[in-house]
Amino acid sequence: MNDTLKVLETRRSCRNFKPDMVSEDDLKAIVRAGTYAATGMGKQSPLIIAVTDKTMRDEISEANRKIGGWDEGFDPFYGAPVILIVLAKKDIPTHVYDGSLVMGNLMNAAESLGVNSIWIHRAKEEFESDFGKNILAKLGISDKYEGIGHCALGYAAEPVKDPAPRKDNYVYYI
Repeated sequence: MNDTLKVLETRRSCRNFKPDMVSEDDLKAIVRAGTYAATGMGKQSPLIIAVTDKTMRDEISEANRKIGGWDEGFDPFYGAPVILIVLAKKDIPTHVYDGSLVMGNLMNAAESLGVNSIWIHRAKEEFESDFGKNILAKLGISDKYEGIGHCALGYAAEPVKDPAPRKDNYVYYI
């Protein structure tokens, strides 16, 4: 089996990260892979916000926790030291699909480099709030973007689970 197919079959979500920071080279390679995701009509509607600053990471985690309705102290990013937030331009009809493909590229690129990941939702709600709008304003982003997802990155504190068996009737051929 080639390396690409192996990554696609073995990548699993991590729900317990070590605090160790992802290397700058690996992070740049992962982000770059995200920028090469297919997009509708090649419009490249998504953007990626790479969060490595612990204070900002913790603020985003707290906003996400509140949206999710979890108790104080819960970290919806499971301790991951890096959060890659994917947003996509709302006025592009394929923006949700485009951003989803970016998320897939980010997670698969991470796996290929030995970095663990998980897709965390509620980015849409975050960036519809004043909290998210302020982040965009501070970055000088004025167009209308929709939050697609957070790709939490880091190194697993424990082995990730084995893949579940594939369901019957997953594929139909004509």
